[in-house]
Amino acid sequence: MAAGREKETVTDRTLDVLEALAHTSRLADIAAATDLPKPTVHRILQRMVARDFVRTDGQGHYTGGPRVLSLAGRYMRQLDLPQRSYPVLNRLQQSTEWTVHLAVLTGDEAVYAAKLEGSKPYHLASRVGMQLALHCTSVGKAMLARLPEDRVHALLQRTGMPSRTPNTITDEERLRAELETVRARGYAEDREENELGVHAVGAAITDYTGEVVAGVSAAALVHLPTEGTAAWRGEQVAAAAHEISRLLGAS
Repeated sequence: MAAGREKETVTDRTLDVLEALAHTSRLADIAAATDLPKPTVHRILQRMVARDFVRTDGQGHYTGGPRVLSLAGRYMRQLDLPQRSYPVLNRLQQSTEWTVHLAVLTGDEAVYAAKLEGSKPYHLASRVGMQLALHCTSVGKAMLARLPEDRVHALLQRTGMPSRTPNTITDEERLRAELETVRARGYAEDREENELGVHAVGAAITDYTGEVVAGVSAAALVHLPTEGTAAWRGEQVAAAAHEISRLLGAS
């Protein structure tokens, strides 16, 4: 029994060191982050260097090795995002009772990869495979808010900002101001900007590199939500996006 606990402790220490290595490279900093003695950290790192999980410059600095990158790449290739995120999307649909979408960022637009119908006796016109403009949808604006400003400007120059409804934001400066609000709030809103009669809240999903790869949204007819319930659902969507990001390895 004691041997089992000792093995678990060694495993925990190794995993703690590996996780700390994603944030810092110096031996002393890794020891401080894991609250482990330097000799223990050094021994663990040397073992991982021998197995190609870690590289060292010989001067006390360490980085992830080729084996870690290879395993991460294999895992990501095997990952079916709609399937893996379904439990999260299902919980979001049940808690909000709105129609829930998962959208994947593809070039200058997003594409619906999954849809869970809401609990109300109506169906929105959205469908899996539908392409979305980023400037006028909640999930699109959430993605734009996580991109560098120069990349957003270049994207908008390529796509333009066509009006979908009278509520669509078609001025880049106005959109930039709204993206600031999205960043501060954690989720974006689409108030009949993409489709008349539909209100939506959305949040961005990032992967293990911190890149925006997808987004999640919840939508309903405009006569259903109030300000309070829309804000609450926005927070629920943001939490779901964070949980899916964790599935993709985001810190």
